Amino acid sequence: MTSNNLSPTVTTQLSTASPYLGSRVFALRFTSTARGARLARRLVAVRLDEWGVPYGTEAHETTVLVAAELATNAVRHGHVPGRDFRLSLRVAGGVARVEVSDTRAERVPPRPGESPGPRPELADGGRGLLLVDALAERWGWCPRSGAPGKTVWAECALTPDDRARD
Repeated sequence: MTSNNLSPTVTTQLSTASPYLGSRVFALRFTSTARGARLARRLVAVRLDEWGVPYGTEAHETTVLVAAELATNAVRHGHVPGRDFRLSLRVAGGVARVEVSDTRAERVPPRPGESPGPRPELADGGRGLLLVDALAERWGWCPRSGAPGKTVWAECALTPDDRARD
């Protein structure tokens, strides 16, 4: 089933507190295509900025890059024809948590710490989880709850003193 990105199911919890202290959630299904992955990255960037994690800060750029890598991996390695992937972004307690779920259960990533180092055969790709491992505070994966597939997640630290770079 493909999602209609023009009328998505979006869950947003707004709070008047700083995004570093309050809890905010954004979740959406995307088509399992390169276009869907780009849209997911873009919406994470916009949402973080709206929540007070401005463009140009290290926290913003790191979280967006991690979200982009996880979405791209869902499209490249978790794609099942006719099935979408789901991305959720939660900001709470000084941490941004990105979760990406796909429907391909038989193809799972290595556990954190098991990722092989750079290899010559990965010259044109295959470094997504190496980037996630280097940028995120923690990451991992688990079987998808209530449906076939898996969820890959990563947590990035947010610091209230991040300032937009000039």
